[in-house]
Amino acid sequence: MINETMYARGAESSIIREIFSYGLERKAQIGADKVFDYSLGNPSVPAPAAVRASIERSLALPSDELHGYTPAPGLPEARRAVAESLNRRFGTSYGMGDVFMTVGAAASVSMCVHALANPGEEVIVIAPYFPEYAVWIEKAGAACVEVLADQTTFQIDPAAVAAAITPRTAAVIIDSPNNPTGAVYTRETLESLAAVLEEANAGREQPIFLISDEPYREIVYGAEVPWVPSIYEDTVVCYSYSKSLSLPGERVGWVLVPNTCPLAARVMPAVAGAARTLGFVCAPSLFQRVVADCVDEPSDVEAYARNRELLTSALSEYGYTYVEPDGAFYLWVKALEPDAGAFCERARAHELLAVPSDSFGVPGWFRLGYCIDREVIERSLPAWKLLAEEYRA
Repeated sequence: MINETMYARGAESSIIREIFSYGLERKAQIGADKVFDYSLGNPSVPAPAAVRASIERSLALPSDELHGYTPAPGLPEARRAVAESLNRRFGTSYGMGDVFMTVGAAASVSMCVHALANPGEEVIVIAPYFPEYAVWIEKAGAACVEVLADQTTFQIDPAAVAAAITPRTAAVIIDSPNNPTGAVYTRETLESLAAVLEEANAGREQPIFLISDEPYREIVYGAEVPWVPSIYEDTVVCYSYSKSLSLPGERVGWVLVPNTCPLAARVMPAVAGAARTLGFVCAPSLFQRVVADCVDEPSDVEAYARNRELLTSALSEYGYTYVEPDGAFYLWVKALEPDAGAFCERARAHELLAVPSDSFGVPGWFRLGYCIDREVIERSLPAWKLLAEEYRA
């Protein structure tokens, strides 16, 4: 028999992917220059030159070495490079045994959820949140518990998290810089969250784990992104090079189980077991080599900063309300009517492709990914202005 749960997942694809596919169709129909697709977090900034240089060096390797399987947790040189980079940046003492190379952040988070949550337990997410979290949590047999962020600042509301914790709570997933709001969780916010979790851990056989999903860590506009394991010791970190090195299609990242985590000796084998169970062992070998060579390459944040300034200045002038993003490359904008889905359909009539907030767990907003070519933003501005005028009329 066909698995009906899997059938439903495939038949009801991600709204983000649906809008992106619609955009490709419209570009083919009316021309790419007439469609303004803000749907996908697909960086337009080119990968650094160091990435190409690394690939060209690797192409000189013997075929079996270049294209062969790596050890299940990844190439030792890639894992060592990641650990040493973190040590330089955060004053830690991690080793390659603390790092498991993965098939991107999706694999990283999914593996951690399966490793840390048992069927029947609960995983807390902070709404608005990346919608695939719910898919991965439910696949693990756990329940996804949504906790609203502060709806003004979109910082975590520690009191709301405390109220949502039950004896079945296994983990909390956080994402900073945040997708979809662009908020960066402050040190004060994270310390308050840690205090809540530590209080809840009293008397528990196993602590509540914090899964810190950090694919946007390098894309910030002056804000501090605190190193979460230094604040809460029962933290695992998930990372991807999709955004920092503009490699979304290459699917390479890692999970860090810090050696400061008291249960690290059990958590890392559980992560490895989840990778085996889910089929996520042996991340792409060529791009593990790229990671080893380019682990400290800086992101071109300035390009995103210029796009942010262009878009926010224009939308402010037209009367839109948004959350000022401190990181990532998304703008969280208040819809001009209560129904975000209806608003985005009306925007679509102007070839403006935005993602309604309902898919992120809250009503009344929409997300714009400004990691697109600057010229697309410039061409879209008259349409955003006209749409606002229609609502005022």
